[in-house]
Amino acid sequence: MTEQPSLSFFARFWLAFVCFWRIWFNPPFAQAVLPVREADKAGLLPAGATPAELPNKTEPVEKQPPAPLPPEREHAPALQVLAMLQREGRLIDFLQEDVAAFPDADVGAAARIVHEGCRKVLRQYLTLEPVLPQSEGDAVNVPAGFDAQRIRLTGNVAGQPPYNGALKHHGWVTTAVKFPSTSPAMDPRVLAPAEVELP
Repeated sequence: MTEQPSLSFFARFWLAFVCFWRIWFNPPFAQAVLPVREADKAGLLPAGATPAELPNKTEPVEKQPPAPLPPEREHAPALQVLAMLQREGRLIDFLQEDVAAFPDADVGAAARIVHEGCRKVLRQYLTLEPVLPQSEGDAVNVPAGFDAQRIRLTGNVAGQPPYNGALKHHGWVTTAVKFPSTSPAMDPRVLAPAEVELP
């Protein structure tokens, strides 16, 4: 083993300062330094030995699975969509209202406002396309090996594909999502704040 040159006091001081902060904020660096510390504590560190010459006696650190998110954080994107539909179209207000007691004309007028606001949200944040390009009522061919998530068969389903049928609904598929990012400090459960008008 070659003799390592001794470091000056200031070089050792600077090295201790840098290593102190790297051990605090860089877990892989701290893991790499640990064998040297353990060998030194056990009196097995020969003078001038480098970390590469030491046996690695540390056990591999078993990664802990991340803690499960609380329900409001796990479902935050869905709650965000609902909050946007409420903000632009008052969707929650409309659905929470008992519309059976109102005349059809009032319900229709409210539905027009809800429709306009909710449609604005969809067009602003989602790009939607029909699953099948044909119009409703058109004859369509469902080939063998079709994607059951994109095409649902109804009626008299018997035998094996290909099938021939009439399109009842062309379906929808999202091709792009452009939701804004939200601050972790915001509570996703608050879909609409209470509004208080001051005199």
